[in-house]
Amino acid sequence: MKKHYFLILLPVLVSGCFNDRGVSMRYYNDCEEYYDAQGYYHKQCDKNLIDYKDMKEVLQPAQNPERGSVR
Repeated sequence: MKKHYFLILLPVLVSGCFNDRGVSMRYYNDCEEYYDAQGYYHKQCDKNLIDYKDMKEVLQPAQNPERGSVR
């Protein structure tokens, strides 16, 4: 019976919130948006657990591998 509770509780504990930038602990991003004295726009957001942009880079195969397994 303890196994069943653990299997149900585990996804709840390790799940994050999926938002437009990635996976974080909160669904809504607390981003600070402002213009500086020169008129440039800045946006600073909280750090995500996983960013979708970083995952795309990791999952892409190497463009020019140095050595292949088949020659």
